Amino acid sequence: MLKITPYLELDTEANHLVDHVNGKNISLTFSESAVLNCLLLSSNSVCSKDELLGAGWPDRVVATTSLTQCISTLRKKLDPYREVQLKTVARRGYQLHIATQSHVKMLAVNDAESMRAAIVDVSLVVKVSGILLALFLVLLVWYFSDYHKVSQKLSLWSADKRVELKIGGITGDARLLYKDDAPHLHPSMWEKHLDSDGDYLASYPGFNAFVATDGTNYSMAICPDSDKEQCSGNGLINITSVDSEPAGLNMKDFAELSKKMEQRIRYNRIMLPEGEEGVGALIEHHYHADVYFPVKGELLIRSDISMSLIYDSDTTGEFHSSTCITDEDCLTTPIKYKIRGKFKQYSETIDNLKIDAFQVSVQQKDLIKPERLNASAVPFYRDLRKRDIKDEELYFFRIYQDDKTAVWITPLFGQVTAWYKYDQVDI
Repeated sequence: MLKITPYLELDTEANHLVDHVNGKNISLTFSESAVLNCLLLSSNSVCSKDELLGAGWPDRVVATTSLTQCISTLRKKLDPYREVQLKTVARRGYQLHIATQSHVKMLAVNDAESMRAAIVDVSLVVKVSGILLALFLVLLVWYFSDYHKVSQKLSLWSADKRVELKIGGITGDARLLYKDDAPHLHPSMWEKHLDSDGDYLASYPGFNAFVATDGTNYSMAICPDSDKEQCSGNGLINITSVDSEPAGLNMKDFAELSKKMEQRIRYNRIMLPEGEEGVGALIEHHYHADVYFPVKGELLIRSDISMSLIYDSDTTGEFHSSTCITDEDCLTTPIKYKIRGKFKQYSETIDNLKIDAFQVSVQQKDLIKPERLNASAVPFYRDLRKRDIKDEELYFFRIYQDDKTAVWITPLFGQVTAWYKYDQVDI
């Protein structure tokens, strides 16, 4: 076999051309094969007519018209391969010219030498251009990927600080998460909404806490009945301020009031069935939290939040969320906002804090308008109305998880951080 290009060879024994790209053989006469072989061995040199006549018709005397006809036929058979040109050199003979660009043609070759030639023999400009184009395409795909979107969202947050808070009569250390443009990170931004009097948590040795701000809202997620490794899920406190003026929330009064509010009908309550272990074909990972929004001179607003994850692979599945809003005197009938969609989960870090980021593609939204709406609830209803119109993609960050609880940052009235109770339900 004599190689013409990385994808085209001359078989001088079988007298045909072998096209590896299209997987076919092109028949040649003995004279055509011999003349082409002679031209190939001349390595771009001019072959005289006598040389070619001697190669194509050995031990025979033929007219030059036989060679002319042979060259004409060869040109037709080589015509599909534009890189291979059989040229006439006036008064001297013929020359076979093979363009180096033939090496960049799409190959269907298993021959390692051909593959090497296709890569090595091209010009430096072609190589550099190919590499740059490949890098550009990779960057383009990455830029528009879901992972890049998640990375962009996470890049807005930092978690390199801790703050010391005094809550309910005891002092504790809290991990701080904040958006990089948040202007105020002093502990007073969370403490100022609480009445300093009272020892609501004095019976506890301490608490674990996460505090967060997106620059507008200031959230506290507190587990008072916990050790360093595990939160019991008892007595969770989730308070988010949505107003800069101190609310003056008394923790003892808050404890009694929140119990009354939580004893009312829970529109987001999920009844966990008692079944045999491992019976369910699917597992629902269910999270529930009550978040309170104190505003000075206004009724206390509670947001009853329920979220469920149902995995169909290690990192994807169905997402369900339901938010129910009421006030302390039930003057506002429940405002309910439901979301259903598909999620993708990514494991990331923010300043060495391991988190799970969930990108939710919203497929269905349902906002139930209340029959009655007081002044305290109006801003919350308006926010949900905007989300019902605009949200197509949402991002949820789980920043802590143990056997019974988890801490999430959710896109609700800005960004709200809360400590959730956690259960698994067989479906």
